[in-house]
Amino acid sequence: MKNIIITGTSGMIGKLILENCLQRNDVKMVTSITRKTLGIQHPKLIEIIHNDFLDYATLEEKLKNQDVCFYCIGVYTGKVPTAEFQKITVTYTEVFARALKKNSNSVSFCFLSGQGADSTENSKVLFAKEKGIAENILLKLQFNRLYIFRPAYIYPVTSRVEPNLIYKIMRFLYNPIKLIFPNFTVNSIALANKMVMVAFEQNSKIIYENIDIRK
Repeated sequence: MKNIIITGTSGMIGKLILENCLQRNDVKMVTSITRKTLGIQHPKLIEIIHNDFLDYATLEEKLKNQDVCFYCIGVYTGKVPTAEFQKITVTYTEVFARALKKNSNSVSFCFLSGQGADSTENSKVLFAKEKGIAENILLKLQFNRLYIFRPAYIYPVTSRVEPNLIYKIMRFLYNPIKLIFPNFTVNSIALANKMVMVAFEQNSKIIYENIDIRK
């Protein structure tokens, strides 16, 4: 029986992972860290409302005895200024990861990254560079197990308000793109399920590109 901790449960993938874990018989407890209540009641769920993602000092007891973490905090490029994007993508990740490892040294850490993440940290593309930096930080922390997921375009199976025009177009063109370029897409449920499956199977592979996620 595993204790699970998930960040970003108000987001598309974090919410699906939460639902998946709550349904599993091999899960003892799920701790959700989010800015606002999800409105979900479940005997396995511990919901923590937290607003300062640069400080987890008050949550150290909640970070103890965790077996698997799914880190799903993120922001779309262009939604916030560059400095804020860097803070959310890199600094938030590092601060949480260090706090969690300090309190649960044997935890498996699952990181929602993205296709094109640049491990050389030299990319001119903001998303690629910052995700690459975040991935490298996690690798240096030497978690018991680290899984990095790099999905391409994630098709939202459930309806939502798209974050920008590009995503509106991609949603409209999803079916033909999926047929012509199958490895350029993955649907949200498939991604969430793959992340959970990998974490529970404890695979040795670290980085999962979109083609790996689709398998």
